[in-house]
Amino acid sequence: MAYSLHCYLPSHGGCKAGIMRDYKKLKVWSRAHQWALKVYRATESFPPDERLGLIKQLRHSAVSVSEKIAEGCGRESIREFCRFLIISAASASKAEYQLLLAYDLGYIDGKTYCELNEHIIEVKKMLNSFIHSISMEN
Repeated sequence: MAYSLHCYLPSHGGCKAGIMRDYKKLKVWSRAHQWALKVYRATESFPPDERLGLIKQLRHSAVSVSEKIAEGCGRESIREFCRFLIISAASASKAEYQLLLAYDLGYIDGKTYCELNEHIIEVKKMLNSFIHSISMEN
C-alpha cells in the first residue's frame, strides 16, 4: 500500500513545509491509535505484579507509535516528519516484541496475540510505505 504525502495535505500552500498539521486524518495514525486502545484492553488482565513492568512498557510502546506520528505532524520540515515516522516504526517493533513476550509468559491467549500482532504488522507496513513515499517525493 503506497501512501502519497499529497493525499494527506489539505492544500500544498497550507503550511511552511507542506506537511499536514492534522494527524487525525492520517490512516496510519488511526490504525496505530486503534491498536493502542486494544493493547490497553488486553493488558487489563495481566498479573498485578506486572503493573510497573510489562504492562507499563507495552502500553508506553503502544502509545508511542501513534504519539510519534502526531508529534511528527507538528514539525516544520518533511525531513523531521519522516524522522518521527521512523521513530514510530521503531516503537512498533519494540511493542511487537513486548507483545510476543506477554504471549510467551501466558499473559495473553493465542487468539488475542494473533489479532494484536497482525494489527501492529499492518501498522508497520503502512508506516514503511508512507516513509518510502515521502522519501521518494523529496
